[in-house]
Amino acid sequence: MSKVLIIAEHHDGALNAATAKCVTAAQALSPEVIDIVVLAASPDEIAKQAAKIAGVSRVLTVANAANAQPIAQTLAPQIAKLADGYSHVFGPSTTFGKDLMPCVAALLGVAQVSDVMEVESSHVFKRPIYAGNAIITVEAPAAHTVVATIRTASWSEAAQGGDAPVEAVSVEASLPQHTRFIGLAGASSDRPDLQSAKRVVSGGRGVGSKENFKIVYDFADKLGAAVGASRAAVDAGYCPNEMQVGQTGKIISPELYVAIGISGAIQHLTGIKDAGTIVAINKDGDAPIFEVADIGLVGDLFTILPELEAALS
Repeated sequence: MSKVLIIAEHHDGALNAATAKCVTAAQALSPEVIDIVVLAASPDEIAKQAAKIAGVSRVLTVANAANAQPIAQTLAPQIAKLADGYSHVFGPSTTFGKDLMPCVAALLGVAQVSDVMEVESSHVFKRPIYAGNAIITVEAPAAHTVVATIRTASWSEAAQGGDAPVEAVSVEASLPQHTRFIGLAGASSDRPDLQSAKRVVSGGRGVGSKENFKIVYDFADKLGAAVGASRAAVDAGYCPNEMQVGQTGKIISPELYVAIGISGAIQHLTGIKDAGTIVAINKDGDAPIFEVADIGLVGDLFTILPELEAALS
């Protein structure tokens, strides 16, 4: 039987929703055990949140001052030690997981399975390739621990209502000194987080300018949505790069995605392929975005958006 260890992602004392999505992926294995490990300086409050996820067997906590920041080179040796006895080690395919899990795989001497979007059996998985244009089936060696990142856009969050026991564990691992935390530079916003938002409004090059991008922000505020952008809009300087949606940006799966002035390059479509409902607004009726849109509005966005805002008022 499979035994799965999930690495909890958290920030400022809050558990990231990606952890619950990893639990859903683990449940597809029908495992004997699903444990979550929380590595932090003070993991207790985060562990309580993890314990509420349905289907979790135990929550392990590793309290260490060195774990105050999610530095892959510090966390990985501890996880590699904890992995003993587990058949699978899962982490989210987020910035956190993409940084950490390859280090874990290297220490365990295995090849990582990336962006798992479907579980076929205990060692057979499906993942996207070629910017999401093709899906490949991969098989991990049965004799080794499976280290994998879970494509969060492909999985729903596991339900709440669990009451897993929390167990403090100690790990004897040699932690490197050559990598240390200096500081964190990030944009702050009162809007919903782009990767976890249920609604997202994105603007593209068709918006025309950084000043015109205000119309995207205003419409997002009407919907209570997060704001994203195409790579073309970011490259043109309309908005910061942390807002980029697509293959080289953020992969998202909102219930509603509104694309404003976005033509629909394949790299952008890769980032929104798992969205529930896609609404496209573009003056070019032949734009590729309309091929994937559930609702398409052909016309001048500066005319259409005020009309939609009025209808929402």
